[in-house]
Amino acid sequence: MDWGSQALHELVDFFGLGALLELLAADGYRALLSADGAKALLYPVIPVLLLYELLRTLARRKFRLEDYKIPFITLVANRLIGAVLSFGMIAACIALFQPLALFQVELSGWGLLYGYVVWEFAHFVYHYLAHKVRLLWCLHSTHHAPTAMNLSVNYAHLFLEAPYADIVRTTICILAGVSPPLLLLIMFIDGLWGQFIHLGEHVLKDGRLGRLHRWILTPAHHRVHHARNPLYMDTNFCNLLNVWDRVFGTYQAQREDIRIEYGITRPMKPGSFLDAYLGEFHALARDVAAAPGLGNKLRYLLMPPGWSHDGRYKTALQSKREWLQRQEAA
Repeated sequence: MDWGSQALHELVDFFGLGALLELLAADGYRALLSADGAKALLYPVIPVLLLYELLRTLARRKFRLEDYKIPFITLVANRLIGAVLSFGMIAACIALFQPLALFQVELSGWGLLYGYVVWEFAHFVYHYLAHKVRLLWCLHSTHHAPTAMNLSVNYAHLFLEAPYADIVRTTICILAGVSPPLLLLIMFIDGLWGQFIHLGEHVLKDGRLGRLHRWILTPAHHRVHHARNPLYMDTNFCNLLNVWDRVFGTYQAQREDIRIEYGITRPMKPGSFLDAYLGEFHALARDVAAAPGLGNKLRYLLMPPGWSHDGRYKTALQSKREWLQRQEAA
């Protein structure tokens, strides 16, 4: 293996430059005026912002290795696993469920609006279940394990979470009549914004984005989502349009009097990649093994994180209710 060429390939792939270089080689700079050219120009934005974020923290002498260690090790692990395992979940769901759709909404202005509202609902469903079903939380918890917010958190995902998310979101959208071309455009927009909202305080101190926070989900909203404070847990599940959080009562603005504490409530081994990656599975297996009866064992799989048959733990909802009661009594 040519390690130099492989390293260059990984670097180009990390910064999302592959499509841009291919377009320039084929059609020159005229290619940048096309839709594909615009996408190719936008893909490197988040990696470049991440690099800027890193350099800024270094310049301000606020860089801490533990803030970036787990996300980057997770990125490397997922790249290695992804080289062996390939999931065609989106294509499979389209082929399976598109014939069942009662109508098709094609790419247009109104179609984009309809499709995005449907997509946000599908994203809400996937994300809500990932927080409310413990087995699914095991897939999602790696993303919440980092104890600081920065763009590297985008890469902190268990490799099996993406297939689960793709199945839920694609199935709902296709059944709701979102055409595949429209769905792919929405996924591109959503993916770009979903990365941007992880921008940390070192680069964007006030993540509200001015008046935009009234209409869309901003980095400030997503910082709240990643918090382990009782008031903040299990809120702001949407990605760009926070309409469904408002509909279902899971919307939560950032409060000036409550400083965000990032991470998960389970005690973790500091800086441990394995604990962040697989620790929730270990904790779940331990609880299932100790649970009396088949019914309780199944409940540990399906009930929210923090549920226990003997009341030893607390769910996010229980913790929030107790916190609110203390605030009212104070």
